[in-house]
Amino acid sequence: MNAEIIKECLNASFANTPFPVVMQKLASAGVASYNTDLITLRKTYYDAGIESIDEELPLTNPPAIAALFDRDTVQGAVKAIQRKEIGYAEFLRRIMKAGCSGYQVFFNGRKAMYFGRDGEFYTEAFPPAAK
Repeated sequence: MNAEIIKECLNASFANTPFPVVMQKLASAGVASYNTDLITLRKTYYDAGIESIDEELPLTNPPAIAALFDRDTVQGAVKAIQRKEIGYAEFLRRIMKAGCSGYQVFFNGRKAMYFGRDGEFYTEAFPPAAK
Protein backbone atom coordinates (compact mmCIF):
# COMPACT_ATOMS: atom_id res chain seq x y z
CA MET A 1 0.00 0.00 0.00
CA ASN A 2 1.10 3.54 -0.60
CA ALA A 3 1.15 5.42 2.73
CA GLU A 4 1.51 8.83 1.07
CA ILE A 5 -1.60 8.38 -1.04
CA ILE A 6 -3.51 7.07 1.98
CA LYS A 7 -2.60 10.21 3.96
CA GLU A 8 -3.59 12.40 0.98
CA CYS A 9 -6.96 10.61 0.83
CA LEU A 10 -7.58 11.13 4.55
CA ASN A 11 -6.90 14.85 4.11
CA ALA A 12 -9.07 14.92 0.98
CA SER A 13 -11.97 13.40 2.94
CA PHE A 14 -11.75 16.22 5.48
CA ALA A 15 -11.64 18.67 2.55
CA ASN A 16 -15.01 17.19 1.49
CA THR A 17 -13.80 15.32 -1.58
CA PRO A 18 -16.64 12.96 -2.60
CA PHE A 19 -16.38 9.40 -1.30
CA PRO A 20 -16.26 7.73 -4.76
CA VAL A 21 -13.22 9.86 -5.70
CA VAL A 22 -11.42 9.03 -2.44
CA MET A 23 -12.34 5.35 -2.70
CA GLN A 24 -10.98 5.08 -6.25
CA LYS A 25 -7.68 6.66 -5.19
CA LEU A 26 -7.43 4.41 -2.12
CA ALA A 27 -8.06 1.34 -4.27
CA SER A 28 -5.28 2.45 -6.63
CA ALA A 29 -3.00 2.67 -3.56
CA GLY A 30 -3.72 -0.99 -2.74
CA VAL A 31 -6.41 -0.52 -0.08
CA ALA A 32 -9.07 -3.27 0.07
CA SER A 33 -10.92 -2.11 3.19
CA TYR A 34 -10.63 0.20 6.15
CA ASN A 35 -11.90 0.47 9.69
CA THR A 36 -12.76 3.79 11.33
CA ASP A 37 -12.67 3.65 15.14
CA LEU A 38 -14.63 6.64 16.43
CA ILE A 39 -13.79 5.84 20.05
CA THR A 40 -10.04 6.30 19.53
CA LEU A 41 -10.38 8.54 16.43
CA ARG A 42 -8.19 6.27 14.31
CA LYS A 43 -8.57 4.86 10.83
CA THR A 44 -6.81 1.64 9.80
CA TYR A 45 -6.42 0.75 6.14
CA TYR A 46 -5.93 -2.87 5.00
CA ASP A 47 -4.69 -4.42 1.79
CA ALA A 48 -5.85 -7.82 0.54
CA GLY A 49 -3.07 -9.52 2.52
CA ILE A 50 -1.73 -8.73 5.97
CA GLU A 51 -0.46 -5.15 5.60
CA SER A 52 -2.17 -2.30 7.45
CA ILE A 53 -1.60 1.42 7.87
CA ASP A 54 -3.03 3.33 10.83
CA GLU A 55 -3.80 7.06 10.79
CA GLU A 56 -5.21 9.50 13.33
CA LEU A 57 -8.51 11.17 12.41
CA PRO A 58 -8.02 14.96 12.51
CA LEU A 59 -11.56 15.56 13.80
CA THR A 60 -11.87 18.73 15.87
CA ASN A 61 -14.49 19.04 18.59
CA PRO A 62 -15.65 15.41 18.47
CA PRO A 63 -18.89 14.80 20.34
CA ALA A 64 -19.41 12.04 22.86
CA ILE A 65 -20.66 8.83 21.31
CA ALA A 66 -24.26 8.32 22.38
CA ALA A 67 -24.98 5.23 24.47
CA LEU A 68 -27.80 4.06 22.21
CA PHE A 69 -27.38 3.34 18.49
CA ASP A 70 -29.93 5.25 16.38
CA ARG A 71 -29.97 3.42 13.05
CA ASP A 72 -32.30 5.94 11.40
CA THR A 73 -30.07 8.90 12.29
CA VAL A 74 -26.97 7.06 11.03
CA GLN A 75 -28.79 6.26 7.78
CA GLY A 76 -29.90 9.90 7.51
CA ALA A 77 -26.29 11.10 7.90
CA VAL A 78 -25.15 8.64 5.21
CA LYS A 79 -27.82 9.93 2.82
CA ALA A 80 -26.95 13.58 3.65
CA ILE A 81 -23.27 13.12 2.82
CA GLN A 82 -24.15 11.21 -0.37
CA ARG A 83 -26.29 14.19 -1.44
CA LYS A 84 -23.36 16.52 -0.56
CA GLU A 85 -25.48 18.36 2.04
CA ILE A 86 -22.78 17.90 4.71
CA GLY A 87 -19.03 17.37 4.74
CA TYR A 88 -17.07 14.48 6.21
CA ALA A 89 -16.36 16.06 9.61
CA GLU A 90 -20.05 16.86 10.11
CA PHE A 91 -20.92 13.34 8.97
CA LEU A 92 -18.64 11.88 11.65
CA ARG A 93 -20.11 14.14 14.33
CA ARG A 94 -23.66 13.15 13.38
CA ILE A 95 -23.04 9.42 13.43
CA MET A 96 -21.17 9.70 16.75
CA LYS A 97 -24.12 11.56 18.29
CA ALA A 98 -26.29 8.72 16.91
CA GLY A 99 -24.28 6.14 18.87
CA CYS A 100 -21.97 4.94 16.10
CA SER A 101 -18.68 3.82 17.63
CA GLY A 102 -17.09 2.89 14.31
CA TYR A 103 -17.58 1.73 10.78
CA GLN A 104 -15.89 -0.50 8.25
CA VAL A 105 -15.78 -0.05 4.47
CA PHE A 106 -15.34 -3.04 2.15
CA PHE A 107 -14.33 -2.11 -1.42
CA ASN A 108 -14.91 -5.50 -3.07
CA GLY A 109 -18.06 -6.10 -1.03
CA ARG A 110 -19.28 -2.61 -2.04
CA LYS A 111 -20.66 -1.74 1.37
CA ALA A 112 -20.06 0.11 4.61
CA MET A 113 -21.15 -1.20 8.00
CA TYR A 114 -21.78 1.15 10.92
CA PHE A 115 -21.63 -0.24 14.47
CA GLY A 116 -22.92 0.72 17.90
CA ARG A 117 -21.15 -0.13 21.14
CA ASP A 118 -23.44 -3.10 21.83
CA GLY A 119 -23.21 -4.76 18.41
CA GLU A 120 -26.07 -2.99 16.69
CA PHE A 121 -25.29 -2.20 13.09
CA TYR A 122 -26.50 -0.61 9.90
CA THR A 123 -25.27 -1.72 6.46
CA GLU A 124 -25.22 0.68 3.52
CA ALA A 125 -24.56 -0.71 0.04
CA PHE A 126 -22.56 1.56 -2.24
CA PRO A 127 -24.69 3.45 -4.74
CA PRO A 128 -24.53 2.06 -8.28
CA ALA A 129 -21.54 3.31 -10.24
CA ALA A 130 -22.26 6.28 -12.50
CA LYS A 131 -22.29 5.40 -16.19
